[in-house]
Amino acid sequence: MPNIYFDHASTTPLHPEVLSVMMDIYQGPPGNPSSTHSFGRTAKRHLTQARDRIAAVVGCHPSELMFTSGGTESDNTALRGTLNALRHTGKRHLITSSAEHHAVLHTSKRLEEEGYSITLLEPDGDGIISPEKVQNALREDTTMISLLYVNNEVGTIQPIAEIGAVAREAGVLFHVDGVQALGSIRLNLHELPVDLMSFTAHKINGPQGIGALYIAKSVPFQPQIVGGSQEGKRRAGTENTASATGFAKAVELSDEHFEEKNRHISLLRETFIHGLEAELGSSAFVINGHKERSVPHILNISLLGADTETLLMNLDMEGIAASSGSACTSGSLERSHVLKAMSLPPDRLNSAVRFSFGLGNTLKEIEYAVKKIATILNRIRSKV
Repeated sequence: MPNIYFDHASTTPLHPEVLSVMMDIYQGPPGNPSSTHSFGRTAKRHLTQARDRIAAVVGCHPSELMFTSGGTESDNTALRGTLNALRHTGKRHLITSSAEHHAVLHTSKRLEEEGYSITLLEPDGDGIISPEKVQNALREDTTMISLLYVNNEVGTIQPIAEIGAVAREAGVLFHVDGVQALGSIRLNLHELPVDLMSFTAHKINGPQGIGALYIAKSVPFQPQIVGGSQEGKRRAGTENTASATGFAKAVELSDEHFEEKNRHISLLRETFIHGLEAELGSSAFVINGHKERSVPHILNISLLGADTETLLMNLDMEGIAASSGSACTSGSLERSHVLKAMSLPPDRLNSAVRFSFGLGNTLKEIEYAVKKIATILNRIRSKV
């Protein structure tokens, strides 16, 4: 039985070249980037080069990038670090959406308990938050807007430039969760009207446990982890030099092979959809998310007439790994909060499966998976 991994939106396999550069550091001499001796200076050089290389790809100044432990920390820190720094202004209103990653939603809930006012915008049926909806939610005490660039469950791309323009006009800070955008959308942070953006390495074939937060030079910021002067006095703690180096390599590889990779993934996606149409008929499933404004590697499909958990269990028995949504809520029988926010009808909500493609996936795997899905779905339907 083959092992087919269609859960790249959850995490991706480590690229061999990323592992190689990380092993060079792991097997080299020890060194703390904060130490002043030659070993420390060597480690500092590796860290600085990693930051420089990532900044060059995403279009910002290296000093505007702060390494973190991943996307969740970056999201938490973006909201708390900025809002706390501006607490003295008396403005305590945050605008976000009900379709955000839980790293933002749960942080927002905590902030609300601490006296902040939170507005949760509802996306439309395709997962889009319109600039007009953001505009209408603005208040005199609004401090920040925080939205996903690419929704991690349905792949919908938000109109970030347009929403950013609304934020700039109102003098409101704009944080963007760019975790699923990195590697799928060309970024130039100095051209986009955004103030903060979150990233993580393990979504682009880099190591788990490291991410970054872009903080524009003009943004007020209060450190959330204290005890040292690392990361420009914004995040205390000895930096993970090997992982930072691996992150930089993953970013460069993603950028170098951007067109080729996205063409291949688009072909996988199209073959998957056409295969399902041929095997089941176009009325047997519905694609969730925006049909045009979406990234190719995330495909959320409602396989009508079946239950999500049953589908996933049967797929797993056939050696096919997929998911019901965010890995941060895996193991929970609750339906996707994103699909609920999009107000999908129960038949679509209860039968949705996320397939996400990436490094190592082939057309042969797609063809095998489509036939297995058709067999599984027909078997389930015959029992109803």
